Amino acid sequence: TYELDNHVATITLNRPEARNAINGALREDLNAAWNRFRSEEDAWVGILTANGDVFCAGADLTDSAGAVGTFAGTFWEKPTINSFESGMELFKPTIAAVHGPCVGYGLTGLLFCDFIIASTDAVFRFPEVTLGVPTIVGAIRLPQRVGWANAMELLLTGEPMSAQRAKEIGLVWKVVEPDALQETARAWAHTLTQAAPLAQRATKEVAWRSTDMSWIDAVRFGETMRKVAAATEDVAEGLQAWREQR
Repeated sequence: TYELDNHVATITLNRPEARNAINGALREDLNAAWNRFRSEEDAWVGILTANGDVFCAGADLTDSAGAVGTFAGTFWEKPTINSFESGMELFKPTIAAVHGPCVGYGLTGLLFCDFIIASTDAVFRFPEVTLGVPTIVGAIRLPQRVGWANAMELLLTGEPMSAQRAKEIGLVWKVVEPDALQETARAWAHTLTQAAPLAQRATKEVAWRSTDMSWIDAVRFGETMRKVAAATEDVAEGLQAWREQR
């Protein structure tokens, strides 16, 4: 489901009867929700969450082809960026509010969120290696987020990791009690909406792209983005808001 309220879009995995396992239908709906969030100008901040006791049980093995999504071309020409979980460029702030087990595809999706807020009962796991299957996108993204050994702890064992341990390694930003999870996520989303949205997106894009740039290239790119943002109405509105103390 997709709900927009006060510039905050809440994207909710809503297949609780199947432990929110990703099948073809849920994959299509999830992709449509992220595409809508990216293109909808009134949506400034996104929250990813789930209904039921399980955040996501991973891929639905009864529909494993559908869970991966639709690709064009031959086997070797499959594009790798066809969804939010595989690295679709999205520079609006994103929050994940996670409870219960978060497995496989579910955990991969979290790695592209800026802030992961977890309830104390959250558990994180990449079980693929125990099934004889390599983890790909998680293996690419996770070491950048938590460091090499911590990433390998999740990727090479397939063992579950508690919310507290996930916070220790930097995967989770905050751990809260289950009954405070949604309220905490919404409060932080509200805080994020107090800033100018285009300036936020430009800042996040600079942070994202500059990791692969030399220092000079990164600064030049950043200063170019500053000029791009300065040409928008956000700057005039921001200065007016400052003058009016709002």
